[in-house]
Amino acid sequence: MPQNINQPSNQIRLTNVSLVRLKKGKKRFEIACYKNKVLEHRSGVETDLDNVLQIPSVFLSVGKGQTAPSQDLAKAFGPKTPLNDIIMEILNKGEMQVGEKERHAQLERVHNEVLDIVAGKLVDPKSKRVYTTGMIEKALDQLSSQGGGAAAAAHKSDEGKGSGTATPVGNGEPSKETKAKEMPMWTGVVTTKSAKSQALEAMKALIAWQPIPVSRARMRLRVTCTTNVLKQAAKGPAKKEAQEEDADGEGEKATGTVKDRILSYVEQVESQETVGQDWEVIGFVVPGAFKGLGEFINGETKGRGRVEVLDMAVTHEGD
Repeated sequence: MPQNINQPSNQIRLTNVSLVRLKKGKKRFEIACYKNKVLEHRSGVETDLDNVLQIPSVFLSVGKGQTAPSQDLAKAFGPKTPLNDIIMEILNKGEMQVGEKERHAQLERVHNEVLDIVAGKLVDPKSKRVYTTGMIEKALDQLSSQGGGAAAAAHKSDEGKGSGTATPVGNGEPSKETKAKEMPMWTGVVTTKSAKSQALEAMKALIAWQPIPVSRARMRLRVTCTTNVLKQAAKGPAKKEAQEEDADGEGEKATGTVKDRILSYVEQVESQETVGQDWEVIGFVVPGAFKGLGEFINGETKGRGRVEVLDMAVTHEGD
C-alpha cells in the first residue's frame, strides 16, 4: 500500500523561471516570470501579463513552491489592495534574479540596443553623417573609463594653472571642476533601466563632453497655417525671450508676426509656398525646439495651424 505524501496546499512547483523579488513589510515576496519577459514589460514592449507571468500568484519562495498567505499580503500591501496591483508593484519595483549567463546575455542585449538608438540619433555636426555603432561604443567607453565624463577631466585641464581647488572665481561663477560635476555623466549600461532611457543619458553625456564631435540629428517637419493668421502679431514670448520676460515680470508682448516666430524655430528651410489660403513650410528643426514650436502653433493659431513630423532624425549615411 503506497504511503501518503504530505503536499501542503500552498506549494506550487515551478522550474526554468526568472524571479522578481521585493522586500516589503519585513517579508520578501516573489513572482515567477518567463525568462526575458520582465525587461520587455518594463520597457513597454510586452503589455500582456499572461505573457510575462508563469502563474498569477505571489510567493514567499518560488524555489520551495510556497505561496504567500493572504494575511501577509494584506499586512505588507494593505488589506484592500487587489492581487493584480500587488503583482504589478513587485514586477515594476522588484529586483530581478537571473543566472550569470542570462545576466550577461541581458546586459549584452541592452548594450546593443543602446548603441543602435544612439547611433541613429547623433550625427557629426559638420557633415551630418551618422557614426557607426563601433565609434559610438568607443566614445562611451572613453567616458565610462574616466568616471562618467569625469570631473577629473576638468581638474586635469586646470593643472599648472593654479591651485586646482574648486573655489569660485572672482566674478562668483563656479570653477571648471564644479561645472564638470554638474554635467551629464555616463558610467555604462545596466539591466535595471530600459535601453531607451539609457540611450538618452548616453546622448546627453556625449553631447556635453564631446569625446567625438556629435550633435542631435535634426527633425524634418512640415508646418501649415492659414495666411490670415501669419500676419498677426505674435502674443507669446519668443523662443529665446521667454525666460527673460519671466524675469522682468512685465509681461510685454514680444514683437514679430506669427510667421516670423514660426521661422525662428526652423534651423534650415527646405521649401515654403502659399496655396490659396494656406501657407506651408518644410524645414529642419533641432529636437529641443520641437515642443516649443508645437506649443506656439497650438496657442497662436487656435487650431488653424499644425505641425507634422516627416522624419524624426535626418542623417546621411557614410561612404
